[in-house]
Amino acid sequence: MKKVLLIDDDASIIEVLRLYFEKEGYTVSTCMQGDKAVATFNVAKPDIIILDLMLPGMDGNDICREIRKNSDVPIIMLTARTDTLDKIIGLELGADDYVPKPFEPKELLARVKAVLRRSEKSAQVEVATEEVASNKDIIEYPGFSVDKIKYVVTVDGQEIYMPPKELELLFFLASNPNRVYTREQLLENVWGYDFYGESRTVDVHVKRIREKIENPEREQNWSIKTVWSKGYKFEVR
Repeated sequence: MKKVLLIDDDASIIEVLRLYFEKEGYTVSTCMQGDKAVATFNVAKPDIIILDLMLPGMDGNDICREIRKNSDVPIIMLTARTDTLDKIIGLELGADDYVPKPFEPKELLARVKAVLRRSEKSAQVEVATEEVASNKDIIEYPGFSVDKIKYVVTVDGQEIYMPPKELELLFFLASNPNRVYTREQLLENVWGYDFYGESRTVDVHVKRIREKIENPEREQNWSIKTVWSKGYKFEVR
């Protein structure tokens, strides 16, 4: 039975979502105070979090940041704001999806199921660390490698932490060097047909990957390049 943690200061939203999720067989935990959210998360140990942006005591972005220090649990952000910047910030902090208020509970439930499916696929790969990796599971270039069995990125001998989706995007691009992919193609191949996000999600993930693996102070014969009006490619020189 999957466990969901609802973090929102609106009692009516909490109650409606509780009914929907319990009807679908989920175990539901709730929290209405931002400054108690991380402690509630540590006790509840949910499989997914529904997190409101505006909360008393501690806002959703800060909560997401704290949880991401130690956990990759899927997080879906909720907000009544319409500012695109809020969405970008949430994604950069590690949110998996973003739902504006007002929303239909059935749509949110569908997004939860989609995010959990993707999370489970990633987990299935991670538990296979004892398997012998074939050539197609490890991509290597001078000073750089991506291991999709162990879910490890190495740059100049140093392991770089990446959430599963960042690593999968990097692996896909590096597996097809010098080939240009549109944002829509990357969404389809990395996130899957049931992803509810938008092309901006790709931009955010590429930005975070670049910050972790690229260093202008050292010579690298590989990099992720933006192809104007087209998309991205993993360029190998």
